[in-house]
Amino acid sequence: METHAAQDAARPDRSRGPRRPRRAGIAAVTVLTATGLALAAPSAAQAADTAPAAHAPAAAGPAASAVTASTAAASAATPEAEPAALEAGYADCPELPQGVDPARWRCEVHLATPKLRLGAADLPALRPIMMVHAEGPLADGTPGQVWGAWHGGGPVAVPGGLPGTPAGDRSPVLGLSLEAEYGGASDFYTGSMEMRFRLSGPLLPDGCEIGRSAPVSLHFQRAGSSEWVSRNPPLIHFSAYDEGFAVPAPEGCGPLTGLLSHRLGLPAASGNLLSYDASYTFRTYDRLR
Repeated sequence: METHAAQDAARPDRSRGPRRPRRAGIAAVTVLTATGLALAAPSAAQAADTAPAAHAPAAAGPAASAVTASTAAASAATPEAEPAALEAGYADCPELPQGVDPARWRCEVHLATPKLRLGAADLPALRPIMMVHAEGPLADGTPGQVWGAWHGGGPVAVPGGLPGTPAGDRSPVLGLSLEAEYGGASDFYTGSMEMRFRLSGPLLPDGCEIGRSAPVSLHFQRAGSSEWVSRNPPLIHFSAYDEGFAVPAPEGCGPLTGLLSHRLGLPAASGNLLSYDASYTFRTYDRLR
């Protein structure tokens, strides 16, 4: 998630209201989404320039998922599969606000592979995540943004399982997995996002989550410069991180809630880290059909 502080004013409030319908021309195709976390993009007016531009806040929007989306997200781990995976993401481009110019709005598809440290637990790299959103000037000229979709690649096993020992790796019943989920709000303009982390395993009930009551709030900083791999079609690589966020204790985990909190060292006000390498592409709405 790349932050853009140059356009720090006059942005609309985020919305958590009803999701927008997807465009009829795109609805039949399935998509990928990453934030993960990849939230960097040059503005539509500067698509040919070298520097990415600012983002406006994202509103909660459609989060359609399908088998093809999940498959594409998982297969996008290789550089060869990356362009096809990103192309698939255009299927989740959201409906635009009324009164805007489609040629000045673009759909962006982001693919990210996050690495995560929560409390006392260093976790393996998560599976690729794909995110889709739209951005451009609103009818009044202020920057706007609409959330499209999030598709995660599925859970990853936590080394040591529930007890955090070799026994947890040897015994399937003691297994523990984690999956990142969209928390309901994002602001590509400031580089922030809300996330939850779903915990699963044979001994855990459905709904066991970190950030269940209040999502984990992340504010990403760019690590280094963006790299334009291709101009036509646009393909940009970048890295970002947040090492200053707080993480609450797990909730909804039944009798094992306390054990999980001890196992993961949660709640943790500091010492947490989410970093990722990401890619993204974009296309203006007048070129989507």
